[in-house]
Amino acid sequence: MAKTADIVWSNCLKIIKDIVEWQHYKTWFEPIKPVELKDYVLLIQVPSQFFYEYLEEHYVNLLAKTLKRELGKDARLEYRIMVDSGNSSNKPLTMDIPANNIKTYSNNEMDFPLVINNPVKNPFVIPGLKKMQIDPQLNPIYTFDSFIEGDCNRVARRAGKTVAEKPGANSFNPLVVYGGVGLGKTHLGQAIGNEVKRLHPSKVVLYVSSEKFINQFQDHSRNNAINDFIHFYQLIDVLIIDDVQFFNRAERSQDAFFAIFNHLHQSGKQLVLSSDKPPKDLDGLQERLLSRFRWGLSADLQMPDYDTRIEILDKKMKNDGLDMPREVVKYVSYNINSNIRELEGALISLLAQSSLNKREIDLELAKKVLRNFVKTSSKEITIDTIQKMVCEFFDVPYDKLLQKTRKREIVQARQITMFLAKAFTKNSLKTIGEHFGGRDHTTVIHSCQTVKDLMDTDSLFRENVMELQQKVQLAAM
Repeated sequence: MAKTADIVWSNCLKIIKDIVEWQHYKTWFEPIKPVELKDYVLLIQVPSQFFYEYLEEHYVNLLAKTLKRELGKDARLEYRIMVDSGNSSNKPLTMDIPANNIKTYSNNEMDFPLVINNPVKNPFVIPGLKKMQIDPQLNPIYTFDSFIEGDCNRVARRAGKTVAEKPGANSFNPLVVYGGVGLGKTHLGQAIGNEVKRLHPSKVVLYVSSEKFINQFQDHSRNNAINDFIHFYQLIDVLIIDDVQFFNRAERSQDAFFAIFNHLHQSGKQLVLSSDKPPKDLDGLQERLLSRFRWGLSADLQMPDYDTRIEILDKKMKNDGLDMPREVVKYVSYNINSNIRELEGALISLLAQSSLNKREIDLELAKKVLRNFVKTSSKEITIDTIQKMVCEFFDVPYDKLLQKTRKREIVQARQITMFLAKAFTKNSLKTIGEHFGGRDHTTVIHSCQTVKDLMDTDSLFRENVMELQQKVQLAAM
């Protein structure tokens, strides 16, 4: 039976469904409609330009591989994009464009050491291949350009750049990057790999999760091929292993990794490791491994502050050619403060809702979407909340705000806090004064008037107060 567009796409979806998370599958693949199959070109219809751009950025490799599996190596994909014409015509406008070719990096073919009698088995490919072509397992969208630098990650990012520029010939070997979920460990590791391949194309780079490493080791162990496994990894120039904390449940894998680590380090090769904790807090790992982790640099990734979160969203929108009202960007950045992954997830959900429902992005839509990401609360803004916000903004100790001191930066911070407390809470002047070391209501009145006068005459002071006002308003939402 001749293949049709419907049959080919249905077969592709069966594969994709097993790979992609269910919610992502429903959001990004169910709305796609197969249109036409001509020669080896499958034309699919997507609901919007944003939909097309998202597929191209996140799923183009998956789409290409599944299509080639169905139609062969000459298979190609084209998109038909629904365009909102802005008129009342019943026939929607469309435009057809081919899929992009994203630049990916591959490693050169490798010569085997003559001392090895039998060919080394590559655990990343099926048996039977005569030549070893190691796929670096890198995602080309993870680069240093897309990794926003802030106080939360500056040391780790700059160390990563140094490693990429001079792999194996720097003081950061190994480079251990640690931090919580969704803070950019995988992004940074992949960015290092991509940058090494860009600057040093001849270097053999490999990115692998600790779980895949452990599974490969166990497979080779069952086949009595542990030496082959170790020899393979000893051929790598830059080895990047993600989530090394999972080695704690695989004692024998630790032994293999210890041998690999020693060989690579002594040979001037580069190791980059990531974990959810600093080396000193990794339980279940051999002390001899932990001591080697401490040979280089351990750098942490923390949750980005409010300003860095705005930069991350701005960069994401610029890369995707998107635009959102500034108040929405600030609202999302303020409310998503758990990790970067959720921040980007909130943006994607917001844009998907806007695209699929043909609705403009505004604050109301943002509030609706973010209910799935953050717990909402009707609790009123308190004086204590404002005090903490101002202390954090000006980097002033909380106890100093309540003391009797004439230091200018403390006095101004206290006056601004009183001004905001009067504007955003229902407390009386007397109550506000009591929250500042028992000061009376006349002090609060004087502070509020001083803030107003300085806002009229000092532009920097005015900008600081207005930014704090926005932060309090966002918290009140």
